[in-house]
Amino acid sequence: MKQTRDIFQAIADPTRRQIIGMLAGKTLNVNAIAREFDMTRQAVSLHVQFLNDCGLIVIKQQGRERYCEAKFEKLNEVTDWVNQYRKYWDNKFDALEGYLDKIQKKKK
Repeated sequence: MKQTRDIFQAIADPTRRQIIGMLAGKTLNVNAIAREFDMTRQAVSLHVQFLNDCGLIVIKQQGRERYCEAKFEKLNEVTDWVNQYRKYWDNKFDALEGYLDKIQKKKK
């Protein structure tokens, strides 16, 4: 059975988050990315491939070099997931605020 990789797995790892941050500003080749980490190029390549598999980046071959480009549309999945809980907590805090206002009015 093939393991599927999703956006949440991608952003769960600090190395992958750092790679995402690096690619947010510009396209980089894998060697340029690997120079920023204290790990083997192969280990960085595995992280890059993971991000590619999740759809957060695309890898384009130019000659002997592989260039990575950000495709952050998939991050909307994370935003949508977070927003559902943001709405929940906003409602809870609004209810708490209403309750506290009610208590303050009774004290006066």
